[in-house]
Amino acid sequence: MKNKILDLIKSSANNEKDFIALNSIFTLHEQLQYASNINQMAEDIYTWLNKEFSIDNVVFTLFDINTNSREEILVKGEDFYLDDEYSCFFIINTHTNLNATVSFNATSNVHFQIIQSKYNTIEAAFFQISPIIQNGIIKKNFIESSSLDSVTKVYNRSYLIKNLTKHLSLSKNKETEIYFLMIGVDRFKAVIDEFDYDVGDKVLIELAKVIHSNINEFDMVARLNADEFLVTIVSNSSEFEALETAQKIIKDFSCKKILVDEEKQQTLLKTTCIGFEKLDVTVEGSITDSIKNADIALYEAKNKGRSQLFKYSDLKDEDTIDFF
Repeated sequence: MKNKILDLIKSSANNEKDFIALNSIFTLHEQLQYASNINQMAEDIYTWLNKEFSIDNVVFTLFDINTNSREEILVKGEDFYLDDEYSCFFIINTHTNLNATVSFNATSNVHFQIIQSKYNTIEAAFFQISPIIQNGIIKKNFIESSSLDSVTKVYNRSYLIKNLTKHLSLSKNKETEIYFLMIGVDRFKAVIDEFDYDVGDKVLIELAKVIHSNINEFDMVARLNADEFLVTIVSNSSEFEALETAQKIIKDFSCKKILVDEEKQQTLLKTTCIGFEKLDVTVEGSITDSIKNADIALYEAKNKGRSQLFKYSDLKDEDTIDFF
């Protein structure tokens, strides 16, 4: 692969087409150096392929060679399969556990033949940018290891609070209310006692999926401790809509069959309770206090039984408890 770059450099002195190809490769290389994350890099690669080769249908993924799993970073254009007649597939070797893969599909036989004639240029470009992609992956891994819960892949508490604080400062005077949902699995310890921690992890993973399926892309979710998740609804929802979201999470999770024994096809049904708190950002109050109030509301919800929703504002004096 290195030889292809060297050959292009040598031939570019006398061959205008090779000079243009080499200039295109280094333009992409320079552009990627300004990208702040792997998502932006994927977007820049798509823009380059589209501009230079009129390629519209592109999929950029990261393939984990340790777990044999893939994560789609960017999908553009129409769906296609790798075994389609006009599809192309490239692997960008990053010398990490994650390799980047770029696949795309031509729109016609003529278009496919043009791409094939430029195959060496594309291959040389991906070789040239591989160290930059490697750095993007290393940065992605570092951010995820320091900000994501290892089991459920949602944010941890500190990362959520940090980003929520940043969000509030950037959206000042645009949003007046934020809603906090403190979500806890009913009788979670019984799952550990009856089965094991692996089954407990499966319960948490399924709950995280249910939460994500019911919230907006701008809302945030974090795992706080063993079985508790915190959701912050910041997407200009009303209190009624936020409460509807909470009820939907409770309902959907109660119907979720969690596979605990694949061989016996044994499944488990669990329920969850939610504590609800509202933060009015126009008056004095803090994120930390709101989280504490949502936690108290969750405690009260669990006192009332399974699949319960409780608002902190409904707390009465006789309901208050002392934490020690």
